[in-house]
Amino acid sequence: MWTTNDMPAQTGKTIIVTGGNTGIGYETALALYKAGATVILACRDQEKADKAAEAIRQQAGSGTIETAILDLASLTSVKNMADQFSRTHNRLDVLINNAGVMYCPELKTEEGFELQFGINFIGHFALTGYLYPLLKATPGSRVVTVSSMAYLRGQIDFNNLHSEQSYDTYREYSQSKLANILLTLELDRRIRQVGDAVLSVAVQPGANSTDLSRHMNQAEYDAAVQRIGDLMEPWQGALPSLYAATMPDVQGADFYSPDQDGGYRGYPVKFDYADNALDETTATRLWQLAEEATGIRFPA
Repeated sequence: MWTTNDMPAQTGKTIIVTGGNTGIGYETALALYKAGATVILACRDQEKADKAAEAIRQQAGSGTIETAILDLASLTSVKNMADQFSRTHNRLDVLINNAGVMYCPELKTEEGFELQFGINFIGHFALTGYLYPLLKATPGSRVVTVSSMAYLRGQIDFNNLHSEQSYDTYREYSQSKLANILLTLELDRRIRQVGDAVLSVAVQPGANSTDLSRHMNQAEYDAAVQRIGDLMEPWQGALPSLYAATMPDVQGADFYSPDQDGGYRGYPVKFDYADNALDETTATRLWQLAEEATGIRFPA
C-alpha cells in the first residue's frame, strides 16, 4: 500500500501541475510542496490559484509554491504560459497534465474543438510541446498525463472532433480521456525514436469526490455513485500521479491506477492498458492531427 509516506524527497525539483488549485491537482501539488519541490499551480483563474497557493503555504512543508495563468481552451494562453515559464525557469523536472473538464454542456475552445477534447487533449499536447525543450534539458524529467477509467468506453471519431455532427457529453469525455492515453504512448514511442531520456507516463485516479462532477445534476451523480460505488477523497486519487511523478522504478509508457475494484479505488499500482489504448495507427493519426492543430512538432 503506497502512500505519500513512501515518496522520496523532491528538494531541488521544479514541477508544474495543471489545474493545481482544486481537487486531485491541489492534493498533488500539496504533497509535492511538502516533499520540498518548487510547484507551479497552472490555473485558469488567478484568484483561485492565489487562494490555493496561500492554503498550501500554510501547511508544513519545505517547498515553494508559484502560480501561472493557463487556459487550456486557448492555444494563445498555453503558449504565453509556456513562454513565461521558460523565461523564468531553467529546468522542468515533471509536467503533470492534470487539469480537465467532464460532462460539460456543448461548448468549444477558441480554436473550435469540442471543449472536453480541446482542453483535456489538445491543450495539454500543446503545453507539453512548448515545454519539451526544458524537459529534455532536465535530467530524469517526466510527463505525467492524467486519464480516467472512462477511456475504456472511448473511441476517436476523427469526423466529429468539433461537434460538427452531434454531441454527447459522456461520449466526448471518454474520447478525450482515451486521447490522453494515446498521447502518452505515442510520445513515449517518439521519445525513444530520437533517443531522448524524458519519461512519458499515464495515470488514472479512480473514482473521487471532486468538483469535476459539477456539470452533473443530482440524479446523474447518484446514478454514477450507484454504478461505480463509493468515492475516494482527492488525496487518495492523487496517489497515482504522485507515484508516477516521483518513484525511481517508473518507466516510460507505464500506467498507474488504484489497485482495487477494477481501478476505481485503492492505492497505486502499475496497470495494464486496454486494447483501445494500444492502437498505434489511431495514435499516430491523432498525433498528426494535434500537430496540425497546434503547429507544434516534438520531440526533435
